Amino acid sequence: MEGATPEAPAEGDPDLAFRSPRKLAIGILVAGLLLLFGLAACQPITDPSARASPDQTLATNPPVVAGLALPDLDLAYYFSGISRQTSLHTDIPERPQLEITNYTVDLGDSVFAIALRNEIKPETLLWANYDQLNDNPDLVSVGMELKVPPVDGVYYQWAEGDSVESVAVRFKADPQAILSFSGNHFDLTNPTLDPGAWIMIPGGQREFRQWIIPVIPRGQAGVSQALYGAGACEGGYDGAYGTGSFVWPAGNHVLSGNDYWSGHLGIDIAAGEGAPIYAADSGVVVFAGGAVGGYGNMVMIDHGTGYQTVYAHLSQVSTACGRSLSQGSIIGYSGSTGNSTGPHLHFEVRYQGGFIDPWYVLPAP
Repeated sequence: MEGATPEAPAEGDPDLAFRSPRKLAIGILVAGLLLLFGLAACQPITDPSARASPDQTLATNPPVVAGLALPDLDLAYYFSGISRQTSLHTDIPERPQLEITNYTVDLGDSVFAIALRNEIKPETLLWANYDQLNDNPDLVSVGMELKVPPVDGVYYQWAEGDSVESVAVRFKADPQAILSFSGNHFDLTNPTLDPGAWIMIPGGQREFRQWIIPVIPRGQAGVSQALYGAGACEGGYDGAYGTGSFVWPAGNHVLSGNDYWSGHLGIDIAAGEGAPIYAADSGVVVFAGGAVGGYGNMVMIDHGTGYQTVYAHLSQVSTACGRSLSQGSIIGYSGSTGNSTGPHLHFEVRYQGGFIDPWYVLPAP
């Protein structure tokens, strides 16, 4: 009838639900998913990895509801969770090393290399092992047990009458640093120790006892073989003069052990057993043969320019006292004689009686 109000559908009308197919589809989808999850939860799982995640299930078996076209839903979005990233870091603090450790010297080791691996100065390692090395890094030998301090400084055995203040003055250290170093286990109310106890003196230092063959100028006569070794040249000599520049004394131009530092006044150059060794500059031989102090077979050349060079641990010396050499001449062959843990060339440069770092005069490798 014209102007009549449309009759409202009766409550419970079966056609009512189908008047909104989109709502119906979503409702059926949700009901189906709830049923799917319920069934999955009730099934026993022997392998936890065998259970598929909801988004995997939906991806491989998309729901079909009575042939109706479902809305394009981003199911991965609805079923994605918050994942936790794996972290290998724990909250356990990384505590500093406080105690002395022991290290067994292996083939090819050096004081410098061992110290470098343990992040301490080579002086620290040398001072801590005075009873074995006697301040001579070349005395290290395969199988030797070395004490490795945890920090740089002096490892010291407490003596009768010592005090923190007196020990600090002796080793040029800070008394508070000695007291506060936890590895020393001081009772701060009564900071004394029993004689014989070992402590670490952080930042401490002392003088070295140097074990070296002295500079032997070409004009010097009367060098004692009994004092310096069988290779000492007992007469005075003159002959070739140096160019003032230097070449590498070995085929390799890299280190194989100790670098130049206060306890090791030369560099150890990589050189295999029997490799030829060359005169770094022209000059006169003033030492050729066996030497004391751990050098083994050694050659010293005076270059007549204020410079002398030393070549040690040779397996064989192929020159002789008083001989004039030109730059690059073969003077011997690499080895491991004297105090050495493996074949290499110990090379020193001296100028006007003092030692200089060979890196200053050698060409860039």
